Amino acid sequence: MEDAELEQFKATLLRLRAELQDMEETSKEAGKPVELDQASVGRLSRMDAMQAQQMAQASERRRQQQLLRIEAALRRIETGEYGYCFVCGEEIDVRRLYVDPGITRCIRCVEA
Repeated sequence: MEDAELEQFKATLLRLRAELQDMEETSKEAGKPVELDQASVGRLSRMDAMQAQQMAQASERRRQQQLLRIEAALRRIETGEYGYCFVCGEEIDVRRLYVDPGITRCIRCVEA
């Protein structure tokens, strides 16, 4: 992989990390505990709020997993291991990395 491509992947990963961190800040409100006061919130509204809370928590878990994958990819760039399959050690096709720069396995190892 060329240095220019590596720098492009690094910039993409840094941008994705920043976007995910921004989303984390804005979504904290949705994951707060649901008010159980029936006088102020009806039963159906409370159920809707609980469902929205669960969805926000699931989104937060996915966001955290993505952040971990991005951080790992950035570490691999720094150590010179980026773009190589964890399983077989072969170079991952650049087209796969453009689709998901956090990918860790080549297509053959994914399909195996």
